[in-house]
Amino acid sequence: MPRRKPTLRHTPGGAALTGLILETFRLNGRLLSAGDRLVKDLDLTSARWQLLGAVAMAPQAEPVPHLARRMGLVRQGVQRLADELAAEGLLRFAPNPHHKRAKLLLLTEKGRAAYAEATRLQILWANELAEGLPPSGLRDAAAAMGRIRARLERGG
Repeated sequence: MPRRKPTLRHTPGGAALTGLILETFRLNGRLLSAGDRLVKDLDLTSARWQLLGAVAMAPQAEPVPHLARRMGLVRQGVQRLADELAAEGLLRFAPNPHHKRAKLLLLTEKGRAAYAEATRLQILWANELAEGLPPSGLRDAAAAMGRIRARLERGG
C-alpha cells in the first residue's frame, strides 16, 4: 500500500502572512496605477517618481547600486531610469571620490521642482485616501510590513 504524503498546512501566522502577501501584491498594482495617474501631468511614472524620491531622501549622494539596493530593485532597472531622468534634466551624475565608475546621482533644480510638485499632489491624495481610516491601524500595518521586510533583508 503506497504511503500518503503528509498534508502540509500553514500555521495561523503563516496563513495570516500569506493573506497579507497576497493583499500586498494586489495593493501594489493599484498603488502603481494611482501613482502613474497622479504624476502623469509632470511627465513622470511611479517608477521615475520613486527614483526621484530615493535620491531626494538619501542622507547623502549615492551611486545607482546603493540606491537600487535601498529601493529593493535591480541595479540595471534603476540605471535605465537614472539615465532617462538625466537625459531629461531631472537628475545629474557627479564624480564619486570613492569609486571611478559608480557616479553619484543628484537632483537638478528641475528634478527638485518635479519632486516637490509630486509630493504636494501625494499629500492631497493621501489625506483624501486616509479619510475615515484609523491612523493607529495604518501605523501598525506599516510597522508589521517593515518587520517582514527586515526579516527578508536578513535572508528570511
